[in-house]
Amino acid sequence: MHDTQADDAGDVQTIKFDFNKALEEANQSFASCGGAERHPLADKTYLIEEGSRPGELMPIMEDEHGTYIMNSKDLRAVEQVEKLVKIGVDSLKIEGRTKSLYYVARTAQVYRKAVDDAVAGRPFDLSLLAELDGLANRGYTPGFLERHQTQDYQNYLTGHSKAKQSQYVGDVLEVDADGWALIDVKNRFALGDQLEIIHPSGNRVITLNVMTRNGEPAEVAPGSGVKVKIPGMQGLEKALIARLL
Repeated sequence: MHDTQADDAGDVQTIKFDFNKALEEANQSFASCGGAERHPLADKTYLIEEGSRPGELMPIMEDEHGTYIMNSKDLRAVEQVEKLVKIGVDSLKIEGRTKSLYYVARTAQVYRKAVDDAVAGRPFDLSLLAELDGLANRGYTPGFLERHQTQDYQNYLTGHSKAKQSQYVGDVLEVDADGWALIDVKNRFALGDQLEIIHPSGNRVITLNVMTRNGEPAEVAPGSGVKVKIPGMQGLEKALIARLL
């Protein structure tokens, strides 16, 4: 680990120091003041260096969400699908750890189209980038599929996903003979919202004009733990629902 100091231009410069010794001295200083002040090392910037990558220094950042040493952006390889198909790759895994069922379903749809286009010899559909960018994400990187600077791999601004163009709001549990779907609500939505219905038969967008809760008309599905019904959902069992932002 390397300590840093700013030059006259405000740029970070590395200096040699013994981190373990500095930590011990700082802890002693912190203990002597009863812990009432900020830790002496709290406001400093450090760069970490892997033993196998000498000279590649990565910043360690911290905010109210935590400390980011290895906080990767979400891997996005959709632009490289054509190349991957050509070199014989026949399986892609959607990175879904800590993600919602909705994120995985939508992302799988995007890559399905990219693969189908590549196999058919069609050019890459740039709208697929917008589809992925509209999902909750931590920023995207192609990782080691392309050559980039180290900081392009890591997200030092946020450690949690942020919803952009859409938000996952519910699951369809069942659909009755009249087409009314029972929705297990995940996030708030209301009358007048545009909802995207995600289903293997194809996605569709509707404007929500009618909704009931416990058999009574309702204007708002307030959030998780609530069940509501919406009409016009024939053939859409097990669909996912998103609210367009």
